[in-house]
Amino acid sequence: MSVLLQVSDPHFGTERAPVVEALVALAAQLRPDLVVLSGDITQRARTEQFSAARKAMDRLGAPLLALPGNHDIALFNPWGRFVRTYARYSAAFGADLAPVFASNDLLVIGVNTTRARRHKDGEVSSEQIDAVAQQLRQATPEQLRVVVVHQPIDVMRAEDLPNRLHNHAAAQHAWAAAGADIVMGGHIHLPYVMPLPGLARPAWAVQAGTSVSSRVRSGVPNSVNVVRWSPTAGCVAEQWDFSAATSAFERVASTPIAPQRP
Repeated sequence: MSVLLQVSDPHFGTERAPVVEALVALAAQLRPDLVVLSGDITQRARTEQFSAARKAMDRLGAPLLALPGNHDIALFNPWGRFVRTYARYSAAFGADLAPVFASNDLLVIGVNTTRARRHKDGEVSSEQIDAVAQQLRQATPEQLRVVVVHQPIDVMRAEDLPNRLHNHAAAQHAWAAAGADIVMGGHIHLPYVMPLPGLARPAWAVQAGTSVSSRVRSGVPNSVNVVRWSPTAGCVAEQWDFSAATSAFERVASTPIAPQRP
């Protein structure tokens, strides 16, 4: 059984210390095989915010696959935004903006969907779509195939439609056909699991809320996702919400996912 812990949108600089400690405790409990950090790591892409985020992620005690979000690019500094776009991010989390994690049970592919020219929108290019599809086709039947983006690959509510990735439809069809089981994202601070519609082969969107930030969406607490996978036992995506009453993350939802294999 492999365990993947998705931590998204922590927005360090707005983090809540008790929630950070609860996240560290949850990781110690779960002992994940991989932590996925799916963007908006900082609030304003400041060096001290990246440093705090790196220290917190190191405390989780697991391999880390990280991606930048739109908040991880300088907003008010044109030189930093357009010339040194990922300098501060790379200093803390490495220069690889398309990281891949592979084990016997997992193939997790990161895609950088941020663009300096866009304020907050995300985009996936034709070249990125093709490169990810090629990687997916190389997976083994035993591997759960996960693609990680920042902005959502699809949404459940009409109000969130403007936040979908540019070229999301092309990415959905190409990645599902190539074998993707799950596309993980964040950005809108709303957790959900949904089947992607209209595909010849089933695939699911797994979206995370904000993990530790005070910038929670109305009525939605801090939350993280846990994905459990075994080639024999199958796959389940779990939502874990922070409870102020217990100062701990608690499992509140569990959604079976049935990856299709030949």
